[in-house]
Amino acid sequence: MAGETRPFGELFAEPTRNGLTRPKAVRGDGVKMVNMGELFAHPRLCNAQMDRVPLSQSESERFLLKEGDLLFARQSLVLEGAGKCSIFLMDDEAVTFESHVTRVRLDPRKANPSFYFYYLQSHHGRAAIRSIVEQGAGASGIRGSDLETLEVDWRPLSEQRAIAHILGTLDDKIELNRRMNETLEALARALFKSWFVDFDPVRAKAEGLDPGLPKPLADLFPARLVDSELGEIPEGWEATSLPKTIEVNPARTLRAGVEAPYLDMANMPTRGHSPDEVVQRPFGSGMRFMNGDTLVARITPCLENGKTAFVDFLKPGEVGWGSTEYIVLHPRPPLPEEFAYCLARSAEFRDFAIQSMTGSSGRQRVPAESLSHFRVVTAPKPVSEWFGRSIRPLFARAGAAARDSRTLAALRDTLLPRLISGELRVADAEKFIGRAAQ
Repeated sequence: MAGETRPFGELFAEPTRNGLTRPKAVRGDGVKMVNMGELFAHPRLCNAQMDRVPLSQSESERFLLKEGDLLFARQSLVLEGAGKCSIFLMDDEAVTFESHVTRVRLDPRKANPSFYFYYLQSHHGRAAIRSIVEQGAGASGIRGSDLETLEVDWRPLSEQRAIAHILGTLDDKIELNRRMNETLEALARALFKSWFVDFDPVRAKAEGLDPGLPKPLADLFPARLVDSELGEIPEGWEATSLPKTIEVNPARTLRAGVEAPYLDMANMPTRGHSPDEVVQRPFGSGMRFMNGDTLVARITPCLENGKTAFVDFLKPGEVGWGSTEYIVLHPRPPLPEEFAYCLARSAEFRDFAIQSMTGSSGRQRVPAESLSHFRVVTAPKPVSEWFGRSIRPLFARAGAAARDSRTLAALRDTLLPRLISGELRVADAEKFIGRAAQ
């Protein structure tokens, strides 16, 4: 059974603190800052990409994070969002936090931060958080003083560490997969940019330089750039409207009421190509998609946040569905399916889409028909096919790692409530993980 309860404040090493009030982030040498977006996107903060802000010496003494700090969302437009907890694990640089985030620093002699991070993800922890949420004017919120009086389970420190170790081991593997996938995707996107945006092989040949490619591939690129409506493009290549090379919202058949894989907007990835979770739900109203499609969120702020996915998580021939606020893209042959995803992640496409938004403030969206005005440079068939052969293995490895991570996350989510409640002992959980690994 779970242990006794204590006020959370008894475990604090110092009083809670709200973060800095900063109007705008800066580029360059500022200090990384955790904002609400990072809090929701990365429950375990470890060398994440963040905005930067200037920080004075006096502020550094009060507002820098330390390993094991717990960070809470002070408010959210939805009840479940208020009090959402993340843990700061480490970073190679100094990191601060913004004013909508509250920091809790626990006393290591009394509490293991990772245990309480997992505790606050559990049914018990979320119920405790909901008990202190205040309903304000259109938003839910919590205060540092609320967190101090929050009643939480308490266990001997050795038991806290053991539970945190089991759950943390699973999350460490998930994090390792995520970093590997970021590297794989970065390679694919860099190749896309080099060939289809910067035209590096063509520029190198035009200057009499070695393009650094195998000769059969290098021979496929021209040695000259010519003028076009988009500026200089490789000789023999064509600048066309996007719908001529990529289908926009292609027809997909799914009958009403049929249960099918469903991807909601909350699980659309902002980084990486694969969602964390896809559920089964009877089809109602939404965009339909199949493996090989690329999904782009078209509504603010999801588009600006980069919510984009490459569909590789369905069974062969299966149709999934999701929000009506998705645009579905599928390349026409000979372009490889992954081409549309690389394009959708490019700065050129995103800038165009953001500028094409229409509608009232706060509910702006990209009309699908506006993409007919976006111009794409298309290469001859041999170059397109070689690009597909080059990037397809990268996406295949990333997809396999993403599937592995979803399995690990399901295992973690199965163990977490049973460990927190005391229903499952640590030794039994270790055996369970061992059997699952086999």
